[in-house]
Amino acid sequence: MNSRRTFLKQSGLFAATVAIAPSFACTPVAKKAIGLQLYSLRDVIKNDITSIISKVAAIGYKEVETFSYSAKNGFWGLDAKAFKALLDQHGMSSPSGHFEMGEYMSGKNTDVLKAYIEAANILGSTYVTVPWLDGNVRKTADDYKKIAAKLNEAGNLCKASGLKIAYHNHDFEFKKFGDTTGFEILLNETDKKLVDFELDLYWAVRSEINPIDLFNAHPKRFTMFHVKDMDKGNKALNAEVGQGSIDFKNILTGAKQAGVKHYFVEHETNYKPDVMGSVKSSFDYVNTQLL
Repeated sequence: MNSRRTFLKQSGLFAATVAIAPSFACTPVAKKAIGLQLYSLRDVIKNDITSIISKVAAIGYKEVETFSYSAKNGFWGLDAKAFKALLDQHGMSSPSGHFEMGEYMSGKNTDVLKAYIEAANILGSTYVTVPWLDGNVRKTADDYKKIAAKLNEAGNLCKASGLKIAYHNHDFEFKKFGDTTGFEILLNETDKKLVDFELDLYWAVRSEINPIDLFNAHPKRFTMFHVKDMDKGNKALNAEVGQGSIDFKNILTGAKQAGVKHYFVEHETNYKPDVMGSVKSSFDYVNTQLL
């Protein structure tokens, strides 16, 4: 089907990839598309995005989740079109991005969401994801109801552009307010048709929340997972996926009920001397043992 010229060109690209990352050249093809939250590589990505994406692709990741986008600096110095071209070159996509939403959630700057929507559409993404809430906007149950209203508002804006808003949790959302939690308020007060959730499995388990209980109580709301493991000796640290204490095999039996479509590996709090080797170790476990 390919012409000789196309074949030679593709062969040349593969050889270049092997030259950059020879230890990843024989990685088995992923059973399903596995993603990497690029925050895992934040200490090495800043001035080397082209090489980093090449290495991530060579490991076998097919999706990436971005962070740290700004209209001024784009994605690590590349504008959205250039970053999309880089992903295309390596057969990758970015279905979700973490965008700083503090100004939007506090009502200080509603226009910032428009810039995020534009960038997400250029990348061909599905989700504009809220990664974090500032402490000053989440002190009370009423605060969480206001946040839910802002998520619905953002959801309508995203829907008008063919996107969805999503919310990524940490641990603070599980703080009790009477007989409920901030997370339950967000789930119950947001429109199921407008707002999806990206469940960070590490933060849920660390908060002594059983993800399967969430899947059963709120089916089809958790369309993305952060697959992040917990160090066996220190709960405040992560571990390479499969090397920690979280029983992912049991949790992922409920993935269909959850509605999950995307799995993003993330290493948040700990680093190995070989960070690329570390995210490869997590990929290999997810690919061979979980999916």
